[in-house]
Amino acid sequence: MPRQRDSSAIAQVRLLVAVGTDKHPFDRLVDWVAGWHAQTAGPVGLTMQHGHTNVPVLRGAVPFLGHDALQQAMIDADLVVCHGGPATILEARRHGHLPIVVPRDPARGEHVDNHQLLFARRLGAAGLVALCETREALHAALAAGVADPSRYAVATEPGAHEARRAAVARVGQIVDDLVARSTPRPSRWRARSRPRPGTEETR
Repeated sequence: MPRQRDSSAIAQVRLLVAVGTDKHPFDRLVDWVAGWHAQTAGPVGLTMQHGHTNVPVLRGAVPFLGHDALQQAMIDADLVVCHGGPATILEARRHGHLPIVVPRDPARGEHVDNHQLLFARRLGAAGLVALCETREALHAALAAGVADPSRYAVATEPGAHEARRAAVARVGQIVDDLVARSTPRPSRWRARSRPRPGTEETR
């Protein structure tokens, strides 16, 4: 069943932003959300897990959330915005969210490779995430979500928790395959050094 909100006491739309634990800062996503939040007219309760990214004074901003705290934050949230980490996306969907995803871009110093871009674009094309690669796209998605959070809700499956380990393994293989196909392969041939006179070649 899709996530249901308690219509008897709707004071705020609860927004969770999670950038993961990667050592690279993600200034772009944090700045985009902070700018939108400062200008939005609607009542929005923000929790922003910003990792190694420096943020201005912002109520609801925390560097990291433990596993249990992150799960509870996803349960409590009406909308989830996250980086393109496969585990974060899987967890968001398990808790009934269609995550709004801004993938990290290695060209901007946000990650070591482009696996998040490749993975998020594949999921976006399949309708499994709401992919936002520009400030304008993210702000439009947030405005739509505040107006109607059910637009970013998906059906939860009772057996999803038990299947999580297998799903993560499958996702990991997909990511590995995507990265492998996008990375030029080194030549299989390399010159073998010739043994010097008077020595034996060893293997």
